[in-house]
Amino acid sequence: MIIKNNTLFFYLFFCLFISQSYGQKNRISIADRKYEKSAYIDAITIYEKVVANGYKDERLLQRLANSYYFNAELTKAVKWYGELFTLNKDQDAEYYYRYAQTLKSVKDYDKANEMLEAFNNITDGDQRAKLYTENKNYLNRVEDNSQHIKITNASINSVFSDYGSAFFENKLIFSSARKTEDMSSKVFKWTNQSFTNLYSSVINPDGSLEEPVPFKEEITSKFHEATPIFTKDGKTMYFTRNNYIKGKRRSSKKNVVLLKLYKATLEEGSWKNVKELPFNSDNYSVAHPALSVDEKTLYFASDMLGTLGKSDLFKVDINLNGGYGKPKNLGKEINTEGRETFPFISTDNTLYFSSDGRPGLGGLDIYVSKIQGDTGFGKVKNLGIPINSSLDDFAYLIDDEAIQGFFTSNREGGKGYDDIYRFAICEQLLLGYITDYVTDSVLIGSKVSLFDSKFELLSETVSNEKGYYEFDITCEEKYTVRSEMLSYDTKEGEIIIPNTSGKSVLSLALKQPVKKGTDIAKILDLEIIYFDFDKWFIREDAAIELEKVLTFMQEYPNIKVDVRSHTDSRGTHRYNEFLSDKRAHSTRIWLIDKGISASRLTARGYGETQLVNHCKDCIKCTKEEHQANRRSEFIIVSVGTE
Repeated sequence: MIIKNNTLFFYLFFCLFISQSYGQKNRISIADRKYEKSAYIDAITIYEKVVANGYKDERLLQRLANSYYFNAELTKAVKWYGELFTLNKDQDAEYYYRYAQTLKSVKDYDKANEMLEAFNNITDGDQRAKLYTENKNYLNRVEDNSQHIKITNASINSVFSDYGSAFFENKLIFSSARKTEDMSSKVFKWTNQSFTNLYSSVINPDGSLEEPVPFKEEITSKFHEATPIFTKDGKTMYFTRNNYIKGKRRSSKKNVVLLKLYKATLEEGSWKNVKELPFNSDNYSVAHPALSVDEKTLYFASDMLGTLGKSDLFKVDINLNGGYGKPKNLGKEINTEGRETFPFISTDNTLYFSSDGRPGLGGLDIYVSKIQGDTGFGKVKNLGIPINSSLDDFAYLIDDEAIQGFFTSNREGGKGYDDIYRFAICEQLLLGYITDYVTDSVLIGSKVSLFDSKFELLSETVSNEKGYYEFDITCEEKYTVRSEMLSYDTKEGEIIIPNTSGKSVLSLALKQPVKKGTDIAKILDLEIIYFDFDKWFIREDAAIELEKVLTFMQEYPNIKVDVRSHTDSRGTHRYNEFLSDKRAHSTRIWLIDKGISASRLTARGYGETQLVNHCKDCIKCTKEEHQANRRSEFIIVSVGTE
């Protein structure tokens, strides 16, 4: 009986095991079919239930991690790539790269770099590995490229995906998966959100955005519409749509509805003549159009034949007859084995695009390169923080005249899946004048140096014929400006730049070093200090000149001055000495009354004993020659260092 019961127990256990095993395999099979059709949300749900029931293998972990990765949920993918590498570190090179990207999404850059090193060691000629080895200090470079740009979450965002904006008239046109009463409720299996449609929001003069409304009914279909671009005259638009036109949907050989580019023209207020472009295909995607400055070239992203990676940037000529040339891959200057997508051309002929194949902060980062002629591109630079984050950043759009724009990101803190962010580039000009402290006259040719907050030299210039200098600087930074000139003391000034575009002014007044024996009257180029005939009290016009001496002595609190008064040769020697002495002491008392310490002032009259010319007694001289001898001197007798 015991044997029979044990046999029955093991039989039931075996059946249960077989049943559970079959059930797991059946669920995995269902998940795999979802995965193959890019229905990643459904695949994730099933895969995670299987794992929760205690079953996991290498292939399951690969697909579970990939499902999150392909759905741009990098912070969730990192867990499953981690478990995959714990289970077996011997993975294909692509998994090392993906794991590195997801590690960046959680800002674990040290471990991400370890994965990139391993990726580099097992790849042969991969552009991404080459770029990493050439830019191992990429985080420092990203920081150097970072700008003080103010970004804000645009008011038009919903809890769903909002992305890919374009300017049209005074409006911002963008894509959104939000649900409205008149829109189809059909769900996109990749994200489990509604298919995206185009929306329009008026841009107010202050840059704020009004409540969005659906763009145009004639453009809307049952599937995705996204990423439009408009010609300057506003009469032609190119946009991305699923492979769907005239009510018919077409699929690829793998039964997937891919993306195509379409063109429409504006006639009598309606968008008509919706046509797909001739280089589209049912078997690859073409998406995210951008126009060159002269509107003779169309840029786009695609995985068509000749693509180096997951998607590349291409361009095609727009012929005068309305036709198109043959698409050309932008080459390895721009494209990698990763994803290059969402191109945009600014009015200064600069290409902006997103890539996950270049050293960056994580996910898609936005990069910039100057277009050089028909075939070349300048050095590709990461736009840095705060435009880029550790997650996906893409669909860059800028209005060069307004120095503001928009981009899309799924960074933390957003309202929905993808959000549109508004940014304003803060451009500041630091300017000023270099002058003589005492005379206020401009100083030409002064060396002017700009230092950052760490007192590292940034730039140098010289003051021009107006004493003027200027530097292009960054907002919200502290700077030091130094001015140096022969025969003057070096002067420095500090300034903190605001976080608004404009001009900041920092002028510097240089002082000449004071020396013992120097006459302040000559430094200040004083007018003659006049006294009434036979008087020694200070007149109003004399007080104006003495105010300059007063200011000078206040600025140089350690100097001591001997006030000396002189007359011309007319009159007796004795009287002239008496009168000049009274005037010198009267001047001294005036300065003391204004706050100068008596210990810093001495005074003496010299009469006609120190004439500056030949006009002695009995010699005929002009009025001007006699006037030159009637003078006051303010001789520095101590500079305070003795």
